[in-house]
Amino acid sequence: MPALSRHAKGVYSIAPTPFTDRGSVDHASLDRLVDFYAAAGVDGLTILGQLGEAPKLDAAEARDIVTRVTARAPFPIVVGVSSPGFAAMRSLTGAAMDAGAAGVMIAPPPTLRTDDQIVTYYAGAAEAIGDEVPFAIQDYPLTFTVQMSPAVIRRIATDNPGCVMVKHEDWPGLEKISTLRGFDRDGEMPRLSILCGNGGLFLDFETERGADGAMTGYCFPEMLVDIVRRSAANEREAAHDLFDAHLPLLRYEQQPGVGLAVRKYVLHRRGVLGSAAQRAPATHLTPTARAEIDYLLARLARHDVRAKLAG
Repeated sequence: MPALSRHAKGVYSIAPTPFTDRGSVDHASLDRLVDFYAAAGVDGLTILGQLGEAPKLDAAEARDIVTRVTARAPFPIVVGVSSPGFAAMRSLTGAAMDAGAAGVMIAPPPTLRTDDQIVTYYAGAAEAIGDEVPFAIQDYPLTFTVQMSPAVIRRIATDNPGCVMVKHEDWPGLEKISTLRGFDRDGEMPRLSILCGNGGLFLDFETERGADGAMTGYCFPEMLVDIVRRSAANEREAAHDLFDAHLPLLRYEQQPGVGLAVRKYVLHRRGVLGSAAQRAPATHLTPTARAEIDYLLARLARHDVRAKLAG
């Protein structure tokens, strides 16, 4: 598979890690999940991120998942290697790249507060994983509490040739995309691929601001693929119509604390995951919440027949 590059485009879905009801990694569901994303038409897959419950895995499990997914996937794989220490980051990165991953994603530790601290951290991370390894910055201040201004991202991209992508999850963040694209247009920084997260909640306008696509875990990746492609084809009204139909479920899924439970529940209903289980500690959906999701799916199916798979 080709290495992650500054020109990566499309949808790189964030994959959950399937678990059995007893808490072990569900390898059969993991295989189905890869096949499901391939059928959905995604351009790549990101594993072992926040959605993948990476902190709940031990080192051997993480390596096994990387090896299994990269061997099965027909598209590039990005591996989340975020860690409090560079030693663990270096080890998992080496295993991922040896297995055939396209690159890695690195989130900042929540202790970083100043611009210089952020820039210095990513310089250290780049040195730890090796200059030849392409990496994505995960810019998610709502979760990591680290504020990266466009100027800081410009410094990281300029100083580290391995930095090829930003996973953009600032909120509100549309102006940040415009500013980064302005830096690129004016020759003030190297081009970065910008793939957006936040469950796809702002994807309709993010693509119009210059984002290259999505890197998120919404339970209907086919919709993300359609939005990105329609936007690229200047089919604005069709893109917004489809987005509007999915917006109630997108909003429900993006609730802090229960979002992963919602996504796993829907993927289980769609026949992809054998169980909606998370590894402990976990949040659980109440019967009322499950009924609300079923209601949203039924309403969505009136506009998008793919939602009938979950009915």
